[in-house]
Amino acid sequence: MTGSRSAPENNGDTLATALRLWRTRLAPDTTGLPTAPGSTRRTSGLRREELALLAGISVDYIVRLEQGRATSPSAQILTALARALRLSEAEHHHLFLLAGQPPPAHDRIEARLTPGLRRLLDQMSGTPIGVYDATWTLITWNPLYAALVGDPAALSARERNILWRHFTGLPDRISHTPEQTARFETATVADLRAATARYPADPTLRALITDLRRLSPRFADLWASHIVGTHSADTKTVHHPTLGPLTLDCDLLTAPDSDLRLVLLTAAPHTEAAIKLARLATTPTTPDQGYSFMPEGAVPARCPVHKGGDKGGGQPVPVAGAVDHREAAAGHGECVDPGA
Repeated sequence: MTGSRSAPENNGDTLATALRLWRTRLAPDTTGLPTAPGSTRRTSGLRREELALLAGISVDYIVRLEQGRATSPSAQILTALARALRLSEAEHHHLFLLAGQPPPAHDRIEARLTPGLRRLLDQMSGTPIGVYDATWTLITWNPLYAALVGDPAALSARERNILWRHFTGLPDRISHTPEQTARFETATVADLRAATARYPADPTLRALITDLRRLSPRFADLWASHIVGTHSADTKTVHHPTLGPLTLDCDLLTAPDSDLRLVLLTAAPHTEAAIKLARLATTPTTPDQGYSFMPEGAVPARCPVHKGGDKGGGQPVPVAGAVDHREAAAGHGECVDPGA
């Protein structure tokens, strides 16, 4: 039995087409190249000679690329072309994929909130929202999130990392079933491994993984297994100190063009959890329950264990040399960020 099949698209042809389109859309007067007064151009955009000059590449090689005859340009060539063609970050990424090269990695994880995300936090004041970076460190939150899970403002960056909290046994208001715990662990560890591919030189990420492998046998086993997990809609039970347990739906949204994750906790209408959540939303909040950033390296003045106080829902802050909250509770002295 015979049949016809269309030939797969040639990557060299696709790369050639993309390069021609990007070259012809770029106006010469935006590149700083000199133009003769009164001169006319028969084609729009840059000439091949001009692109070669901007990128520091021979004209012959530009011709070969645009004709699909050079299909494996180096990362250095691609970076030069992306710069000369004024490509966006997404286009830069796409260029590397078309050429069969791994996209360039960023040195450090970014945690920048766009104005749109800030407006979202402001407009969804009736929904608890926490925003996490690529390491699953909580970087900002709205007042209702702080009121529900405990105000994170007094915690160090390491203590606001949900993998650190989970695998080192720090106290938490959220509980999981064994099945939820398994899904949570596989998905978050897979996320962390993916982050190492995108940010191989980030020192905070590397330190977090090193410490977790040293302190948590469970994390070390999952890390060594290269297990892959995905996030799915789930429920979480939050044990609030005055309202009692609230079973809430947990949804995960990813911010466009970033590695930021938005965790939203919602209750089904007309349920007991919805009533409790609405009651919590109308409770006056303290100033430090607003939208907050914890500056990197910021350290609470003293551990609440030593003061007998209750910052961050009574969660102790590790002292120098402590490996987890149990040692912190027995320690003395000033608190330090364990991730420093």
